[in-house]
Amino acid sequence: MRETANFFAYGTLMCDEIMAEVSGVCPRPVPAILSGFRRLRVKAQLYPAVVPNTDYRVDGIVYQNVPPSAWDRLDRFEGDMYSREIVQVQLRWGSAVPAATYVLRPQFRGYLDEAEWDFDVFLREGKGRFRSSYKGYLAL
Repeated sequence: MRETANFFAYGTLMCDEIMAEVSGVCPRPVPAILSGFRRLRVKAQLYPAVVPNTDYRVDGIVYQNVPPSAWDRLDRFEGDMYSREIVQVQLRWGSAVPAATYVLRPQFRGYLDEAEWDFDVFLREGKGRFRSSYKGYLAL
C-alpha cells in the first residue's frame, strides 16, 4: 500500500478528543465525503464500519498531515476487523485527495447491523461509554 498523510475518519475518530487520545496528534479536520461506501453500525457496539456499496456515500472528515508515528497507533486501535485502505475522498471545497481509511474486512460482514450509524447520536449517547469500554484503547 502506498503511504498517504491523509486520514479519512467516518466514525468515533471524527471526535477530536478521541483522535488525539488514540493517535497522539489531532491535525485540523476538513469535512469530506467518501463515495461508493456505506457506514453501518456494528452489532451491539458504539462504533461503525464502512463497506463498499456504490449506492451510498459517507460523510466524514479528513485529517491532513498525519505523521508516520500515528499510523501504528491507529492500526492497533482499529484491530483485525479492519484493513487500512487508500480511497479517494472529496474535500469540502471540491478537490479530491487520496486518504487512508479503515474498511471492514469481508469475513466480518456478519457483525454489521443494517442500521446507519449516526455521529450526533454517538456524541450525545455513546461517547463516554465508548471511551471507557472500547477494547482498542487497551491495544495502545
